[in-house]
Amino acid sequence: MIREPIHVTDAAFEKVVLKADLPVIVDFWAPWCAPCRFIEPVLKKIAQEYAGRLIVAKVNTDENPKWAMHFGVQGIPTLLFVLDGKVVHQQVGALPEGVLKNLVEQFLQVAEEHKRQKQDQKSA
Repeated sequence: MIREPIHVTDAAFEKVVLKADLPVIVDFWAPWCAPCRFIEPVLKKIAQEYAGRLIVAKVNTDENPKWAMHFGVQGIPTLLFVLDGKVVHQQVGALPEGVLKNLVEQFLQVAEEHKRQKQDQKSA
């Protein structure tokens, strides 16, 4: 069970994020970005509290720009909420902890509903 954010390179992005079995929150960030540093401890908390239910992945856009360009990331921090390889929500800018946690809860509800629908399709 992963209990902390994973630092992901361009080379590993497809495997770690797009082919993940769990929902993934991708944080596109850079070391010089103050708002990115503001949400870093919140994302660490989320990774710990939701371990086994989701993955928090971090992509340093200075070192790994490929996927940021692919998804049209123009400002950081940008959070992508990825489910079964598809972006279901994009959040640009830093959010307070409570707002971000509410967003995570909504994302997990969408993920659960998606999982139920997939199971229903398999059993039909």
